[in-house]
Amino acid sequence: MREFEFVLTYRPGADELMDVFRERSGLRAQTAACFANDRSMWRVDHVLGSPDALDAVEEHFLDETTCNECLDVAGCDSTREYQVISSEPEHRVYFTRREEIQHCHSIPYLAVDHVGDGLLIEAERCDDEYVWRLLIPEDCAVGELYDRVDERLRDGISLELGHVSDPQNWNGGFGTAGLLTPEERETVAAAVRAGYYGTPRDATVADLADELDTPHSTVQYRLQRAEEKIVSRFASETL
Repeated sequence: MREFEFVLTYRPGADELMDVFRERSGLRAQTAACFANDRSMWRVDHVLGSPDALDAVEEHFLDETTCNECLDVAGCDSTREYQVISSEPEHRVYFTRREEIQHCHSIPYLAVDHVGDGLLIEAERCDDEYVWRLLIPEDCAVGELYDRVDERLRDGISLELGHVSDPQNWNGGFGTAGLLTPEERETVAAAVRAGYYGTPRDATVADLADELDTPHSTVQYRLQRAEEKIVSRFASETL
């Protein structure tokens, strides 16, 4: 099996739901599970962000009159059902069920139609990108799938093949994703990018404070709180 990453980039106005992610820094949606066949699709999404951002997502995400997956039209003929599994101030979990997905030109349908049953799918929305990771047999002609997706994109959406690699870290991070506040996630992400957790360290808390334009004490506190939450969860689940 090989891992293929398809990256959809949305320009302003191309999709109302993606506009919410474009306009709100730190807002993020991850698909914990996505299963599809030639008729139906089921998925569970974790959405992380501020309460105001999550309310804005929910307004569009839970609207059963609008398709937030179809690539070529704003709506499609598939039937859809959404349910709220969990609702917390900065972390919500949604269940989606779609029927008749052959009428929806989405990546799950096109991938299943091209590859067949048994396909594994993950996805993430953040900023202006909607990233899909597909676990596909090595002998699959992925270039043909890329072309099928690309030719169905409506104006304002572009596609690129992000990477091709061996499978890695599937469904990783969902045990801790909902633990951190948006500010803690932003701080940890900046620390990782800067090499703060490298050996030896390539950045200090002062460097991170400058990058984030945030007081030194606040950055230190957010890192300590995030580390405490992550290590505590790791210990409770594995030790």
